[in-house]
Amino acid sequence: MTNSNRALRIIITGLVQGVGFRPFISRLAKEFKLRGYVRNIGGGEVELWIEGPENVLYEFIAELFYEKPPPAIIEYVFSEEEHICGYTDFNIEVSGEKTYVRSNIPPDLAMCKNCLEEILDKENKRYMYPFNSCAWCGPRFSMIYKIPYDRENTSMNKYKLCSDCMREYTDPANTRRYHAQGISCPRDGPRIMLLDKNFERVDCNDPILMAAKLIDEGYIVGVKGLGGYHIAALATDDEVVLELRRRKRRPNKPFAIMGLDTTVLSKLVYIDYEDEVLLNSPQAPILLLPKRPESPVSKYVSPGLAHEGVFVAYTPLHYILLLNTRDKFLIMTSGNVSGEPMCKDEDCAKIKLSKIADYFLVHDREIVNRVDDSVIRKTGGNYVILRRSRGFAPAWITIPFNLSREYIAFGGDLDNVGGIGFENRVVLTQYIGDLDSLEAQEDLVKYLEFLVKNYHIGMNNKPIVVVDKHPRLYSRTLGLLYSNVNRLGFIEVQHHYAHVLSTAIDLEIKGELVGLAIDGLGWGDDNTIWGGEVLLFNTEKYGYKRIASLKQLPLTSDRDTYIPIRIFSSYLTMEGYEWIEIKKLLESMGTPTSKLYEAFASHILITQKKYTLASSTGRLIDMVMAIIDPNIERTYEGEPAIKLEALGSSGGLIDVNDYVVISDNGILKLDYRGLVNWVLESRTKYDPHTLAKSFLYSFGLALGDLITCSIKGFRIDGVVLGGGAAVNEFIYMGLYERLREEDLMPNLPRKIPLGDGGLALGQIIAADLLIKSGKV
Repeated sequence: MTNSNRALRIIITGLVQGVGFRPFISRLAKEFKLRGYVRNIGGGEVELWIEGPENVLYEFIAELFYEKPPPAIIEYVFSEEEHICGYTDFNIEVSGEKTYVRSNIPPDLAMCKNCLEEILDKENKRYMYPFNSCAWCGPRFSMIYKIPYDRENTSMNKYKLCSDCMREYTDPANTRRYHAQGISCPRDGPRIMLLDKNFERVDCNDPILMAAKLIDEGYIVGVKGLGGYHIAALATDDEVVLELRRRKRRPNKPFAIMGLDTTVLSKLVYIDYEDEVLLNSPQAPILLLPKRPESPVSKYVSPGLAHEGVFVAYTPLHYILLLNTRDKFLIMTSGNVSGEPMCKDEDCAKIKLSKIADYFLVHDREIVNRVDDSVIRKTGGNYVILRRSRGFAPAWITIPFNLSREYIAFGGDLDNVGGIGFENRVVLTQYIGDLDSLEAQEDLVKYLEFLVKNYHIGMNNKPIVVVDKHPRLYSRTLGLLYSNVNRLGFIEVQHHYAHVLSTAIDLEIKGELVGLAIDGLGWGDDNTIWGGEVLLFNTEKYGYKRIASLKQLPLTSDRDTYIPIRIFSSYLTMEGYEWIEIKKLLESMGTPTSKLYEAFASHILITQKKYTLASSTGRLIDMVMAIIDPNIERTYEGEPAIKLEALGSSGGLIDVNDYVVISDNGILKLDYRGLVNWVLESRTKYDPHTLAKSFLYSFGLALGDLITCSIKGFRIDGVVLGGGAAVNEFIYMGLYERLREEDLMPNLPRKIPLGDGGLALGQIIAADLLIKSGKV
């Protein structure tokens, strides 16, 4: 290799905007004595031009990968030789609007240890500064209007840098603040204030200290954070927790607890090394961990559950607030009215949160994009995402092939997440939530359009809209309306096919696969409700074959999902029981009178043949929970199933093999009635914990048998799981044990949620396979 001077134009894609990448490139180029420039360009990528000796150029490129900033992710480096322009220095240039290739929009990043050290250093100008950030941490997506990621394209644009901050911003030797777009200091940054419930300013010297004092006195405080409002309250005071539940109209759904750090949290929950790493990661998610028996947290924070949702203070504002409280941990739950999206501005907070919070700790930096906290748990010893949002979204997911078109997917109705697809990328929105509210529906369209605009979807060919097949879903209605207004074609994708395809693509498992989709409901090809399906499919071809399912349960109305004893009454009626027999059985179980009325109503509907058949895993689990606790109600999504798993966490284990696999109209079906009867007959013999664990584990074994029986004669390259019920630890345990006997492994997704939050990925892949098949 010669040492003659050469010039290269390089495009770098990945997570390279908003993570200090251009300052890093500038410093590195100067170290190598190279000349040229670096700049952000419109697709979210970075362009650089370098001139210098050929051997030095290639050493420079190699060093890019070894010395990059901690949050940066380099996916591709495209380079081409150019004519030398004769640059005499290396500079960071003004960003360009032209898009060469698309790149990641940066997600928000938790406070780094360097920024934490600064806010704790009394000699530092940013001592106790609640908005400290640098190139390695702080708000990104939540404050972006558009890409490229430059200060003028964010809500930090209105804060003009003081002379000290400008000096840092323009100093190439300042590793963390040279051209770091979100930096500020007490002289030039956002302002914080304390407001009462009428949004009148509270006169105080230090709003954060006063807010901490008020919380310690038992007041409930709304906190404007990174991606929206939190509601903060004492987690150790029963009366405060119950009052918060009353105000939020949230009788049972667990609250998350934010701790100052993992040392504080370790007094509340069991934390191992990997948990600590994840909690302290740039994503800093809420992590569900086993409660310590000696934890001082009120039993009303997460009633009836074995795990606590905990996370660390991921912004300086949260950290300073917690530092000044007595407990060093607080309830930190979403600032929203039940069933609606989290508030992100003062207008929303004043209208919707003033009946919940007594005071509000607010700042004047605009939250452009709402971003909820991400939630993760463990299943089978591996981390599984329940909610993919702050810290993860909207970073893209790379898929192992190129899409033939561009797509806009609308996901499902529960825990909604939409997405777009282009090239070999799928970009999912942040967590939107359930689409019952108009606000959530508007958010879905808003954030899909944000992605469409910033990733230049439809510039060359019109994208295709992808929706769920269920005729009554809000997401489907929105998608079809969007398709009609924008004159776009649309494709329908079956719910459970999208689930298992999502997992396969997430894990890059190719070939002929069997997928087990277990959840509450999805619209089946036979116009019934599905929710416990074994599908045979190929990741390289469109389509699937339903080879096995659960024996169907009768559902009389949506009310069955809220009052599970209705399902049990319907089940008994279908089994031939008369009402007098059902009533006697329910009374012997301790069923309250109000629930007897519900049971009678569903019994009558069954006798009148007013029901829908459903192979629903979710409703089966709900029914079993109702047998153990006839008074159970669903006050939040998945509550009976979550509580059944929680019961099982302290139970003994009895292997119950009382189930059969039968053939019915060309597919195999799991007849689980023996398992249900065992739970019913064993109520006085075993404690509820043992009943719960044994049923769930045995049901997992039964699902394993269903799979092994149904794939006989097929060559299978792997087993993938999808649907919200697959996160259940004991179902997974039984499934794993049974499949291991056949040298098979049940695979859970790693980068997307198991539930409907991962649905959009599978919808996009299914639509593309259909397009490639030439069938549309």
